[in-house]
Amino acid sequence: MTIRRVLVIAQDRLGEDVGGTSIRALELARQLARSFDVTLAGVGECPPRVADLPCVGYRPHDPRELAQPLRDADAVVSLPAWPLVTRRLSRSRARLVFDLYVPQTLEIARGFPGARPSLRRALTEYATDRLVDALREGHQFICATEKQRDLWLGAMLAERLVGPDRFDADPSLRNLIDVVPFGVPETPPGASAATGGPWSLAGIERGDELVVWNGGLWPWLDPFTAIRAVALAAERRPRLRLVFMGAAPQLPAQRTAERARDLARELGVLGRSVFFNDSWVPYEERGAWLVDASCALSTHGDHVETRFAFRTRLLDCFWARLPVVCTAGDELAERVARQGLGEVVRAEDVEGTADALARVLDRGREAYRAGLDRAAEELAWSEVARPLVAMLKAEAPPPPAPRARRPAHVLRSAAYRAGRAPLNLAGVRDWPRL
Repeated sequence: MTIRRVLVIAQDRLGEDVGGTSIRALELARQLARSFDVTLAGVGECPPRVADLPCVGYRPHDPRELAQPLRDADAVVSLPAWPLVTRRLSRSRARLVFDLYVPQTLEIARGFPGARPSLRRALTEYATDRLVDALREGHQFICATEKQRDLWLGAMLAERLVGPDRFDADPSLRNLIDVVPFGVPETPPGASAATGGPWSLAGIERGDELVVWNGGLWPWLDPFTAIRAVALAAERRPRLRLVFMGAAPQLPAQRTAERARDLARELGVLGRSVFFNDSWVPYEERGAWLVDASCALSTHGDHVETRFAFRTRLLDCFWARLPVVCTAGDELAERVARQGLGEVVRAEDVEGTADALARVLDRGREAYRAGLDRAAEELAWSEVARPLVAMLKAEAPPPPAPRARRPAHVLRSAAYRAGRAPLNLAGVRDWPRL
């Protein structure tokens, strides 16, 4: 079937305060719109048009608004979804392309520290169910790195979803699953105004050495090493300022932010060397926080999520030609080291992180410009989206042979649907909030 109309489904809101998954959906939709008629779907109320594309709103746990867009679509691009959305997708005639760039099961396994073991197990099981449903229902898949591709191919093999028909149709399996990294806009941000951005925070002045943490504070990250390193480095650099740019609304991120504030307060650097922005920076305004910074900082622990993660907010640093100090262990850290985009440090190494910050700040932004220019060119959205465009223009690979789901998987999905029915009737349409 020739693909003409594509529905791109975001799993978060589309508007000013967009998170990483919605940014990816939005930017991929922009690129697909050069070759197809594209409609966007975002959670909650959406304006009629976003990025000059038609847009509809929907609820992940009561997705009736997707009925007409799915009837119109020849293909759908979506992250793995909750059962009610997945049921609508599987019953449509559209080709289903699932985006597996977020290793959500690994995130959720670490994303609720201190929660009851039974709750963590349940959330992890549901995340795994969503992944398995996507692998079984999807016609094609994209992910962010070759490491991720290996992970998902292994999952498909374990579920017995890659048989002789698929191998015969495409021995490389690139038409089944290919790599589409997170990208960056083709034009770097311009110079910022004299006010706004980080300069709107009390205690930060022009001339300060500004280090930004430009993502959320999630439990699988390590803002505590970053705070301790800045506290140590500030003893020698009194105008060093670390700014946590965004306050994600999700509960795990809020709890991590509270712990980070407590540590900064305990070390006596809160409001002196470490600052927290209390709201999420609108997508179109993020450049103002990056163009005047001296360096970006991103630290995480040594755990399995790191190996398969793709720290998407670091891409904005490449876009803004901002050097990075980051923890080793993931795909982007390897790029930082390989292309000279900043410094890479060991996990939980406070002194090493402080020393790396000092080296980057002493060299200055311009010393990293050539490498950052090259990285931004390689990761432009127009470049990274090419495999997805080619995938939709090619014939879909043969579907896997039907196989029964595990009994526990079937029971969890049935329990979810049974529980959602009365909640939807009662107008409770946004729970659970994950």
